[in-house]
Amino acid sequence: MDRSSRRPGDVFAGEARSELSSRAVRALWWGSAGLVLAVPGTAVLVAGAERGWRLPVAVALVLVQVCALRWQVRAPVAVLAVNAATGLAVWTLLPAVSLTGALLAAQVALCVLSATRPRRASVWALAAMCVPVPLAFGAGGGPAGVTVYLLAVVLAWTAGQWRRAQRARAGAEMRRAVVEERARIAREVHDVVAHTLSVMVIQAGAADDVFAERPDQARQALRAIESGARSALGELRLLLQAFGPEAGEADDGGAREQREPGPSLARLDELADTVRASGMTVSVHREGAFEGLSAAVGLAAYRIVQEALTNTLRHAVGADEVGVCVSVEGECVTVSVVDNGRTPQGRSDAAGAGRGLLGMRERARLVGGSLRAGPLPGGGFEVAARLPVERVS
Repeated sequence: MDRSSRRPGDVFAGEARSELSSRAVRALWWGSAGLVLAVPGTAVLVAGAERGWRLPVAVALVLVQVCALRWQVRAPVAVLAVNAATGLAVWTLLPAVSLTGALLAAQVALCVLSATRPRRASVWALAAMCVPVPLAFGAGGGPAGVTVYLLAVVLAWTAGQWRRAQRARAGAEMRRAVVEERARIAREVHDVVAHTLSVMVIQAGAADDVFAERPDQARQALRAIESGARSALGELRLLLQAFGPEAGEADDGGAREQREPGPSLARLDELADTVRASGMTVSVHREGAFEGLSAAVGLAAYRIVQEALTNTLRHAVGADEVGVCVSVEGECVTVSVVDNGRTPQGRSDAAGAGRGLLGMRERARLVGGSLRAGPLPGGGFEVAARLPVERVS
């Protein structure tokens, strides 16, 4: 049976058992064995001091319980059954030992079963542990004895459920972190690939148009395509190496690429050059001090400008000029990208709410900023973002 056909509870139980190391299993055994030897073991020695042959039999049964606890993680149901049967036998031989004490090993097994097995199985085990309640009442324990026994059993089951809930929360947090990391990788890949391919398509079309009449300009466009492709490949290798099993396994070429600067506001001119090679006029304006900005803010601003330029190339009708302005004003970094394309009829401020704009808004939100995008009244389209300043010393 494959993993996909298993019930969620069974999958969780398997993961719960597999996450315990052999050292943790041994520690659990030694702790529970010490508890059983200290409580029911001592009670058996005291109650059976003058009971003849019953004392060695009861001691042997307690030792059986201790040995059975060795497999309480691997087979908690079987261990619970063995310890419940031997505990009842000890209580039958030595009635002076309380039923709660005689069944302490079974309660420990119930706790482990509740923590590692599906809830339905642990509920059935809890019900089975409640079956001896009339025995506790009939043996003279009265309501107090019944209450103590029920409280012990319920507390053992509840402790297992609490541990199970802890593990479930930790698993949910891990899965959420994995999903967020996958989304971050998807955004990075989208930004790199979408921008590079858009520019390459436009440059290839321009080279084809002038290939016969102006071969020098065609060669320039082809060189720009090669340069853009190499840059995109370098960024993708850096991204993939960051998630490789061992960072030290990269070859010398990979090490050289890792030493190259990553995307940041310092590389805006390189980004603008790739767009200029397609025939678009790009102006870049900077204001303020950019030294010391955190890498997260710098990367977010760079990716926002990159995606805005890509959208201009792909979607701005008749655009031949785009202006990029990045400034540090007080406690925020302001990013503005404005093109002179014509606004299609019927296009509203909410237009363009595709993957690109959603990705830009998400990037701004992740660093605590905001982003707005929409057509301008006099024509053109603007992307404006405000990102909080985070400086590192």
